[in-house]
Amino acid sequence: MSSSDSDSDLEHLIQLSDWDTNSSDDDSDRQRVSSRIIRRVNYMQTLDDAEFTFRFRLTKPAFQLLLTELIPFVRVTSKKNYGVSPLHQLLLTLRFYALGTMLISVADFVGVSKSTAGRIMRDMSRAIARLYDKYIFVHQEGAENFYRIAGFPRVLGAIDCTHIRIQSSCQTIGEEFRNRKGYFSLNVQAVCDAELMLMNVVARWPGSTHDATIFNNSILRAQCDAGDFGNRWLLGDSAYPNRSYLLTPLLNPVTEAEIRYNESHIKTRNTIERTFGVWKRRFPVVALTLRVSISNVHAIIIATAVLHNMCRNLNLQEIPPEVELPPADNIENSGAQNMVVLDMQHRSDLINNYFTGDRDQSKIGSDLGLWIRY
Repeated sequence: MSSSDSDSDLEHLIQLSDWDTNSSDDDSDRQRVSSRIIRRVNYMQTLDDAEFTFRFRLTKPAFQLLLTELIPFVRVTSKKNYGVSPLHQLLLTLRFYALGTMLISVADFVGVSKSTAGRIMRDMSRAIARLYDKYIFVHQEGAENFYRIAGFPRVLGAIDCTHIRIQSSCQTIGEEFRNRKGYFSLNVQAVCDAELMLMNVVARWPGSTHDATIFNNSILRAQCDAGDFGNRWLLGDSAYPNRSYLLTPLLNPVTEAEIRYNESHIKTRNTIERTFGVWKRRFPVVALTLRVSISNVHAIIIATAVLHNMCRNLNLQEIPPEVELPPADNIENSGAQNMVVLDMQHRSDLINNYFTGDRDQSKIGSDLGLWIRY
């Protein structure tokens, strides 16, 4: 093999010994398999920046950063064709996230079988998901940014659920995954900040599960009950019970103060809908129907959430999807209008003390200190 051939083959021979657990095989074994090496294109070299970003949803620098972070979790153990390099494993996985189609469509992309592509996608998705704690966490520094949206004070984050379509898992448990729109899904809960960064993602509940059930059984709810976030509020829709730390809109606002509260609440809470849109447009795999096992669906959802936050951290521009996406589903839970208001005092105090009357500029300034900083 010439040096130019080696360069075009991702230079994977350079680091092969670091990844191959069978590097002690003798020279005859290497000669026997060398004739069957599959030439794999180095898309980092053959595509320009715009084409690479469109195909793989990350810029080249972001891709290199991600690959570096994943190296401790990814290994090449197969001797056949010298295995698939970590670089190509990541390229295949990102291409699957970009297309959201069947695995066979990306298997040929790097010259592997469908079953190998499935294993690569599974292992790489789980490796990316291991970065969850680094990229997805609840912080309390966003209250002022939320306030700038519509004047709503002391907001910790906006919370809602979105449905990720899946293929029916099996006849025995399939129906619990059927949502109110009639298709199979996972109901995924997420919390975002004002910059459309995901702060919490729960991706393990079947599509028939009520939003409030997911929250009530979450670690986030336990943290809120324990007062971990001080006097900050989550903003949720009427599918959630109103609590001292989770404010919902009024179903029938009457007074001007109540109307102002609802308008501000809705505009501020809209950040979570925008976050879902940005996330699904960059990684269409979570907007289309996932035809993989439930455990792999979980990994893909968390992995793409991690990548979404990585893109936001790096200020990457939004890019259009390569495939046509279905219209967004805003599924209202059947019990939303009948949820018990568990804590009215905090919401009433906010409406009566903050949203009543005209607020001039000096009043807004004092409110910012009273209602956001304390």
